[in-house]
Amino acid sequence: MTVSIWQSNEPPTRRADLLIVGAGLAGTSAALHAQAEGLRAVIVDQSDVAQGASGRNAGFMITGLDTFAHRAVERYGEAKTWDLWHLSADTIAFWWRVIEAAQGAVQADRRGSMLLAESEAEAEELHCAVQQLHKMGLPALWHASDPLGRGYYAAVEQPNDGAVNPVQLCEAMLAQSGAELISGSEVYGLEAEDSCVTVHTRKFTFQARYVLLCTNAYSPLLHPYFGGKVTPTRAQVLVTEPLPAPVIDTCGYSDYGYMYYRMTFDGRFLLGGARHHYREMEHDTTEDRLNPLVQAKLDEYLARRFPDVTAPVARRWAGIMGFSVDGLPMVGTLPNMKRVGFAVGFTGHGLSMSAMTTRRALAKLLHGSHAGAVDVDRLDVSG
Repeated sequence: MTVSIWQSNEPPTRRADLLIVGAGLAGTSAALHAQAEGLRAVIVDQSDVAQGASGRNAGFMITGLDTFAHRAVERYGEAKTWDLWHLSADTIAFWWRVIEAAQGAVQADRRGSMLLAESEAEAEELHCAVQQLHKMGLPALWHASDPLGRGYYAAVEQPNDGAVNPVQLCEAMLAQSGAELISGSEVYGLEAEDSCVTVHTRKFTFQARYVLLCTNAYSPLLHPYFGGKVTPTRAQVLVTEPLPAPVIDTCGYSDYGYMYYRMTFDGRFLLGGARHHYREMEHDTTEDRLNPLVQAKLDEYLARRFPDVTAPVARRWAGIMGFSVDGLPMVGTLPNMKRVGFAVGFTGHGLSMSAMTTRRALAKLLHGSHAGAVDVDRLDVSG
């Protein structure tokens, strides 16, 4: 982020024990964890609560990464894969506790999820994936045929997953944490000292004991350390007008996770994905705009797989995700800034991973604890 000398206007100075940058799923969950540490956090955001990717996603609380479990073992090893999937399962459980504590203020239901195969080859992959999930002790049901009757080949069902209104979830965590939110106040400078960090924002200059960056896709704009490690990537969604009756009762996703769909809480059909057809156009961009080619693919998919959805499209939107260089969230502290931590790079799975990732990020920042599979030391970088 950059701010001109005329815009900065020498804002007043404030002190904070913990300053969190970003008011999305990661930032608001970090504030709730900070409360458990006895810290009352202050959150600053360039916009407002859940106005980035956290408030633009499909609202899928799905256990796991963006790759099949057995493929994750091949890529990351069995121990890390076990850690990652259980971190994700713990994140989903954390959301349910927040939702319960919100006493009806957060729309959510435990409808489960289904990863569906669009080809015989994908069905074989899913069968290997469910065996790996069982090996890790995670609940998953195998469907050898199409449980939706829509031309899919097989499915893996995860019963503990669900759907949520992600904006309401962030708002609930903000309220439960007792954190102060300062909106419309982007960060444009960090200066580290031995005992504190000076953080320049539009509305205040902070002297903070600790800083936690929960800036995901926008991290490279804040500090050069994230260049080449976190890449902004655009995702796109459409939603119809309300339907007379639901056409699906689960959170469905298919084509190796590139297509996803569900009913909303007010009876609309939501469909997202298709960016893999135009990777170069959707990769490495922070432009919050629609790509008509991607939207056309969504329209085609809707007509082919869900021809009974005849309601017109009510809204289309885009969101900017932060993809890490190896597909895993990144937890660490900035080089030469031991009091500035980060939890970024959720690779489109903030609802799957962020709550427990930020818990580990705080433990690393405050106590020096290793963050396990999401610790940035796996990348063997020095700055």
